[in-house]
Amino acid sequence: MRKLSLSPTVAFAAIARNPQLMVLMAAGSLTTMTGAVFNPALGEIKHQLQLAPEIGGYLAAAHVWALGLFSLPLGILSDRVGRVKVLVVSLLCYAVFGAAGVTVDNFLPLIALRGCLGIATAGITSASLGLLTSMYEGEERAKALGYATGTLTLAGIVFPLLGGGVGYFFHWRYIFCLYAIGLPLAVLTAKILPQPPERTSVKTEQRPKHKLWQVLGRYQTIWLLLTLSLTSIVMYSVVFYTPQYFKDTINANTLTNSLVLASRALGAAIISAFGARKLSQSLGLYKATAVGFIMMALTLSTIPFLREISLIMLAAVGFGAGFGLILPNLYDALASLAPSQLRSSVLSAGAGAGFIGQSFCPIVLGFIVKNNGIEAAFYTAASASIVIGMLLLVFGSQE
Repeated sequence: MRKLSLSPTVAFAAIARNPQLMVLMAAGSLTTMTGAVFNPALGEIKHQLQLAPEIGGYLAAAHVWALGLFSLPLGILSDRVGRVKVLVVSLLCYAVFGAAGVTVDNFLPLIALRGCLGIATAGITSASLGLLTSMYEGEERAKALGYATGTLTLAGIVFPLLGGGVGYFFHWRYIFCLYAIGLPLAVLTAKILPQPPERTSVKTEQRPKHKLWQVLGRYQTIWLLLTLSLTSIVMYSVVFYTPQYFKDTINANTLTNSLVLASRALGAAIISAFGARKLSQSLGLYKATAVGFIMMALTLSTIPFLREISLIMLAAVGFGAGFGLILPNLYDALASLAPSQLRSSVLSAGAGAGFIGQSFCPIVLGFIVKNNGIEAAFYTAASASIVIGMLLLVFGSQE
C-alpha cells in the first residue's frame, strides 16, 4: 500500500508515481464533467431546439436525477461483480451516450441520452469510490479522499471553461465529443487495474444480503446520508443563485461570475487536499466538519452585503474552504462504517444522497426565492448550515 503525503509538492509527486490513483482521479472527475461541459451551452441548445425555458431546464437536471436513483444499485452491483468491471463498462457507456448527443436534434432523444449518461456516471462514481477507499485505510484513506475532493473541485473550474470554449469557438454540438474521453480512460482502467485492488475477498458467501441494510439502517449512516444531502443544498445555493444575484446587484458579467465560482472551487480544492485531514486530526472528525459548516454559514450570510469584487471573491474562497473541509470528512466517516466488501454500496448511497440534495436545491430554495427574494435563500442555507454545524459539535464532543 502506497503512502500519501499532505505536502503539496510531495503529494503531487506521489500521485504522479501512482498510476492506479491517477486513473481513479481522472475517472472520478468525469462526475463533474457530465454537467459542467453541457450547462454553458444550455442556452444555445434551448434556442436551437426551440425549447421553452421550463422544458429546457429538464435537460440540465436529467443526469442528476439518474445519478441519485442509480448510484446505490450500481454500487451494489460493483460490490457483487467487481468494481473494475463496472468502472470499465460505465466508462465505455459514458463515451457512447455522451458523444451520441452530436447527432440529436430533438428534445426527447436528447433527454434520454442525458439520463443514460447520468446512469453511466453513477457507475463511475460508485466503482471509483469503492476502489479508492479499498486501496487505502485509516489516515491514508482520508488523504486519498481529500485528493479526490480536490480533483473534483478543480474539475469544476476546468470543465465549464472547456465546454464554454468549445461551444463558443466551434459549435455547441461539439461539446458532446468531449465525453469520448471515457473511451481511452476505459482502456487505461482495464490495463492499469486488471484486478480489484481490495485487500479482502469479495466472494458472495462473505457478503450476506442483509448486511448492507444493517449498515445503511444504522443511525450514524442515516445521519451522514442526510448531512450529505443538506450539504449539497447549501453548496448549490451558491452555484445556482449567486450569478443571478450579482448580476442584479452589481451588474456582474459572465466573466465576473465565473471568477467567483472558480474562487469557490479553488478554496475547496486546496483545503480538501491539504488541510482537511490535518484539522480532523487536531480537532476530531466531527468537530472539523462542524468548522466547515460554520465557515459556509458565515460566508453565505455576508453575500447580501458585499459589493466589491475583491471581497466577494474572498468570501467565495472561504465558502469553498468550508465545503472542502466537509466533503472528504463525511465520506471518510461513511467509509469507516462499512466493511471493505460493502464500501462501493455504502459510498454510492452517500453519492446518491448528495445528488438528490443537488436536485432538490432549486425546488426547496426556489420556493423561498419566489416568495422572499434571493437574499432569503442565502440566509436559509446559512441557517441550515449553522444548525448542522452545531449538531456536529455535539457529536464531536462524544468522539
